[in-house]
Amino acid sequence: MADITRDPSANLRNGSSAAAAEGQSAPGKPRDSLIAHVELLFFAYRDFTGDADAVLDQFGFGRAHHRVLHFVSRNPGLRVANLLDILKITKQSLARVLKQLIGDGFIVQRAGAEDRRERLLYLTSKGTRLADRLMALQVQRVDEALAAVGPEAEAATKKFLLAMISPEDRDQVKALVRASATDGESGGKDGT
Repeated sequence: MADITRDPSANLRNGSSAAAAEGQSAPGKPRDSLIAHVELLFFAYRDFTGDADAVLDQFGFGRAHHRVLHFVSRNPGLRVANLLDILKITKQSLARVLKQLIGDGFIVQRAGAEDRRERLLYLTSKGTRLADRLMALQVQRVDEALAAVGPEAEAATKKFLLAMISPEDRDQVKALVRASATDGESGGKDGT
């Protein structure tokens, strides 16, 4: 993918993931079982994103637009530089997406109060409605899946998903999703 700014294979060269990259299974795990997990992740991601993709398509938007809307919604006043760090995409890729979202009236960009060169991003009311609509679809799918598995699913799922994230990015991700959401408590907007 041309707009990724870091080498994801670097994670495979470190730790227990190196064995998996070389076609070996982790100690004590049958390889077919691990492959089944990989395939389930592909299908889960397909359906998780598919709900939102159908809505995004109505606006001529893609998943990059969705990610920008999501993180700006959850972090009003987000700096463009921070958004680049979160998404791990090139400036050119983000510029294309932001140009469309700003031009279509979903996002506004304001200069920073202390540093006028800083670009801060906010959703418009139109952007908020779309971000909320997309979030509702994905929250519903996650809620239904957790309910189907049972009460123990929430904490185990959070631990699993966090463990899937590159170790060097985990602290940043924990901060982004709010400490209460990763500690097993109910997450949500905390006044921001």
